Amino acid sequence: MTHEITPESPVVEGFFDPATHTVTYLVSDPATRQAAIIDPVLDYDPAAARTSTRSIDAVMAALKNQGLTLAMVLETHAHADHLTAAHHLRETEGAPIGIGQKIVRVQTTFAPMFQADDVTPDGAAFDRLYADGDTFALGDLTVEVMHTPGHTPACVSYRIADAVFVGDTLFMPDYGTARTDFPGGDARTLYRSIHRLLALPEETRMFVGHDYLPQGRTEFCFETTVGQQKAANIHVGRGASEDVFVAMRETRDATLGAPQLILPSLQVNIRAGALPPPDASGRRSLVLPLNVLGAA
Repeated sequence: MTHEITPESPVVEGFFDPATHTVTYLVSDPATRQAAIIDPVLDYDPAAARTSTRSIDAVMAALKNQGLTLAMVLETHAHADHLTAAHHLRETEGAPIGIGQKIVRVQTTFAPMFQADDVTPDGAAFDRLYADGDTFALGDLTVEVMHTPGHTPACVSYRIADAVFVGDTLFMPDYGTARTDFPGGDARTLYRSIHRLLALPEETRMFVGHDYLPQGRTEFCFETTVGQQKAANIHVGRGASEDVFVAMRETRDATLGAPQLILPSLQVNIRAGALPPPDASGRRSLVLPLNVLGAA
């Protein structure tokens, strides 16, 4: 999808990770060349329990080739399907990490599950905690934070001029919406968050956090518009009612299995991407608690 870039419009480049179906966004101000990276992926091989920075290295190569300066890393929520590379970017580039302030609820839920005594449930692992309605600068552009819970209680969307980055709140119109069966998730809350996004101007570019291939589509996509979502989203488009949506979402969620990387991801992501602290031998290990995610 092409878009005419104006001085008031961010330049957006998406990097799709086929292993987790996640999109990392490189967003920049054309006037000042200041950039943010949204939802960066740290590669993880579950069979070998090995991490790598291949995906985020490609994003950083593009950033440097374009003469951009990384000003910040933004997370839309604590992801359950991939490890975040946010901490790696803070360590290597000095970029602060921002996330919604309700991350403390997610830390409170999951830190005990992983025996993560190093995690204080106060958001201190992150550098910036954003409340609904907060604004901050990206170069000459203004970023507005929209609290859009439902998938998780901590989800936020970032609106930058004519673009909005919605994480897992909405997917492409032919795929629908995010699941709501994680702790703190709620289908009715998600519906209301979605309609807050759909109240934005119809020409607003909407960038989703994942893409999957529904039947009939062969190419991955991750940019749409508010107008296209209102007209064609299979779960909430064409005026679908709240009660109909909630019934559909809760029925569908009851059939879904846990994401493959949920246990590795959450214990890293509540630490803003830092790996668990080393033991006496210097080895870092993930915890895989048994039978904590509900019935098989």
